[in-house]
Parts: sequence; structure tokens; C-alpha cells
Amino acid sequence: MYAIVEIAGQQFKVEKGRKLYVHRLQGDEGSSLSLDRVLLTDNDGQVNVGSPVVKGATVTATILKHLRDDKVIVFKKRRRKGYQVQNGHRQYLTQIQIDEINA
Repeated sequence: MYAIVEIAGQQFKVEKGRKLYVHRLQGDEGSSLSLDRVLLTDNDGQVNVGSPVVKGATVTATILKHLRDDKVIVFKKRRRKGYQVQNGHRQYLTQIQIDEINA
């Protein structure tokens, strides 16, 4: 069984026991959270598509840890103009584990 869930504006395919990295979520490490924006569920070929969400379907997850991603370098250059700009950032992430899919 799997589900398509919207978490922090992005869509993820989740299955029981799967670990995901998502944008930073509120909550402490080890706490549980409930995701109610379930867009699609599939139970052994029986697909249920929501409009826009599946009514009564929820996904429960546990926050494992908060961390930062690897550094991303943003380099801009205009050739023959003497223009160079280099910036970088590290995205804040949360690692979650899917505990249960209630469809």
C-alpha cells in the first residue's frame, strides 16, 4: 500500500516504514505528526483519487531528526563583462519515517 501526500507544498510517494527528507517541519525530534493532505491512495491495485484530497485518509509519521543539506553553490557570470557573483546556501531539512497509512 502506498499514498501520495502533500508535505510542505511538495508531493511525496510514501509507504509504511519509508524514510523521507522534507523541508523543515515544526516539532521536536521523536514526536509524531499526522498528515491529512492525502491526494491518492493505492491498496493492492485499488486506487482512490481525491478531489483534491481523499476524505478520511491520514498518514502518521515520526520526526527522526532535523538537519541541514549539503551546500549548494550558485555561480553567476556574464562573459566578457567582468561580472561574477558566487553565493551558496544549505537547505534546512527534516527526516521523517512513515508509521501508518489510514485510508
